[in-house]
Amino acid sequence: MTIPLTVTFTLANWIAKGLQDGTLVRVGGVIINATSKHIVTWLRESNNSPISALSSSPNNLLNLAFSGANLVASGANAAATRQGLADVSGRLGGVEQTSLGNIAVSGVNLIGTVANAAISGKGFADVNGRLAGIENQLGEIGENLQFTQGFLQVTTAASVLNLGVSVMGFAVIAQRLNELEKRLKQAEELLSKVNRKIDLSFYANFRAAIELAINAFTMVKPENRRSSALQAINRFLEAEHIYTEYTDIEIEQKSQIADEYLLTLSLAYLAEARCYLELEEHDTALRRFQEGARVIRSRIQKYVDLLLTSNPGAYLQPQFKDQIDLRRLTRIYQWIDPTLDENAVFDLQRENLFKMAQDPNKWLDSLPPAILTRVEVQAGWFGPSQDDLKQEAYKRLPQVFEVMESMIETNRRFESYQTELQAISQLGISFHDWLKLTPSTEIKPEGAELMYIIPSKPLELQPSI
Repeated sequence: MTIPLTVTFTLANWIAKGLQDGTLVRVGGVIINATSKHIVTWLRESNNSPISALSSSPNNLLNLAFSGANLVASGANAAATRQGLADVSGRLGGVEQTSLGNIAVSGVNLIGTVANAAISGKGFADVNGRLAGIENQLGEIGENLQFTQGFLQVTTAASVLNLGVSVMGFAVIAQRLNELEKRLKQAEELLSKVNRKIDLSFYANFRAAIELAINAFTMVKPENRRSSALQAINRFLEAEHIYTEYTDIEIEQKSQIADEYLLTLSLAYLAEARCYLELEEHDTALRRFQEGARVIRSRIQKYVDLLLTSNPGAYLQPQFKDQIDLRRLTRIYQWIDPTLDENAVFDLQRENLFKMAQDPNKWLDSLPPAILTRVEVQAGWFGPSQDDLKQEAYKRLPQVFEVMESMIETNRRFESYQTELQAISQLGISFHDWLKLTPSTEIKPEGAELMYIIPSKPLELQPSI
């Protein structure tokens, strides 16, 4: 059976154009039509992608590297040929992380034109003239890529989840779980100062469940495989109940480790659903993703509300001019309420900005422990002053903002996993066939970190929460 999908390492021109003009947007691991919400492309990280390594920390920016790194190499070669192109490297500063494959090809062809001109004997004067034109065109390509990056939000908050459920196997889940456990251990010292203890014993149980699942799906006999998989599922269900309770407690106490438990909860639901997928129980896997999405989103929203503080206008103060702008804040609000635009968000903050200017200490005193506690700020015999607390709070706010973006990105990726299962069902293929999707004849370009899975026509698939 011919599957009506195109799998490629390069981003199609019409998709790049749609991302530029806003008719298409990226939401988690999918690109959708902004009006109809139909899915036009799934994004899947390539095997051994460095993106995966970056995904593990919510305080790092995740760079979705598009195929087309050759453009940078081509620009470097041109610069070696003509000193005037040395500027290209600066002008294309971030292109190696955001280059679009089809534009990269254009860059290679441009350099090829120069080489052919030189060989055909048109003379160095002609070559220099062509190089001058190429320098301008490469500059335009760089501007195009940066423009597209803004609409696609290629440089975005990191996530504990990868792009595509197919690349979130048990080994990756185990790796993410270990990283979360390490971060909780690092938080133990601080929490001990406020008489709080962390129970990490359940992480060992979670790891044991993952090992059981890995062993189950290496068994030859179907009955043994299914029996062991069901045992692992029972443990994952237990983990879901435990970490839902832990998350609720930490959010209620407005603590700094609520996000770690939230992410662990996401991994528990994912691990359970992955077991059902390995058993080709698509409908059950989808139901578990839907249940998980409802549980996780409601708690992420509470956590984001907490981090927005009593006065979200604090994130728009002058000292954050080059770090946080109204557009970034609007994206946070649009996740909560998609009907809001920048004007609406600014109107929400008018009075908040005025209050902040009038009495910044009132906001400071209301900061939740998730952002700042007095015991964290070093001071003299009499404890930290208001100025000490204020300086530390202002230092942390950009990082806190990244955490909000990271949690929202994780939520969107988790929800987009549902659309993959819906597509599998609609296309009538198995999960294992979905895993094997790869370009049939296309050679993977150097630096290509993503695959694009494009249906022959947009699919009306939306996550249910």
